[in-house]
Amino acid sequence: MLELALRKLREKLAAEGLFDPTRKRRLPSFPRRLAFVTSPTGAAVRDFLEVLRRRWSGVDVLIIPARVQGDGAAAEIVAGIRAANRLALLPDVLIVGRGGGSLEDLWSFNEETVVRAIAASKIPTVSAVGHEIDVTLADLAADVRALTPSEAAERVVPAADEILKRLHAYRDRLRTSTLRRLTLAHSRLETIAAHRPFRRPFDVIHDRSRRLDELTMRGTSALRSLIHDRQRRFAKLAGQLQSLSPLAVLERGYTITQDTTSGNVVRSARQLRVGQEITTRFAQDVATSTVTSIDRHSP
Repeated sequence: MLELALRKLREKLAAEGLFDPTRKRRLPSFPRRLAFVTSPTGAAVRDFLEVLRRRWSGVDVLIIPARVQGDGAAAEIVAGIRAANRLALLPDVLIVGRGGGSLEDLWSFNEETVVRAIAASKIPTVSAVGHEIDVTLADLAADVRALTPSEAAERVVPAADEILKRLHAYRDRLRTSTLRRLTLAHSRLETIAAHRPFRRPFDVIHDRSRRLDELTMRGTSALRSLIHDRQRRFAKLAGQLQSLSPLAVLERGYTITQDTTSGNVVRSARQLRVGQEITTRFAQDVATSTVTSIDRHSP
């Protein structure tokens, strides 16, 4: 009779998704606060606390008393779960369970109210009903199932010695890695230090200084050569211009005659008239005269 009722309730709750694996939450790796809804006088509490003490210290455990068998047990388990979820500082993990027993003894953990309270818990929940053969509905609704309260302690907290071994392994790996990096860095530093710029750092400065002096001398020489070339070309052009200048003609004894008033050059006696004032320009001097007579010869 109980098995038939259990099967029907299981099918009903499964259809609602209460047992869906996607609803399962992971337990924290290093919990600080635990709450355990169970009978405070049963062997389950002693076994749980003993394993917990042996594996990991520094965890606060709140025992929420509840009957786990008989009339009214389901209501007390539900009340304990709800009480844990109303705490101002929520536990990191909630354990619900008891020691082993017959199907009738464990029936409270198949009650619909208990299953729904576990599924609705805000706290990740571990079902620790001590019956390895049969699976209760509380086991299916919880985030994690433990076969016994002792195993629940093993699932909830890590083993300190294992953590210590892992830390030592990490320490050794870090030390090895650091030493390898230091050795590599030291080797690279020695290789770099063996290069000439580091063995004789001022040689580079002296080489660059000599190169700069050479470039300065070559640049100065090239600049002087360019200036001399431009000077020669300028002197040549000046000479050519001088030979074409009217003043050069005057230097050879020639003169230039201009009308004093207009400044026009007089190129023929036909441009003159008696009484006209003219200016005669020599190489160095200028003379002004008046035309008194004009002797025009026919060509």
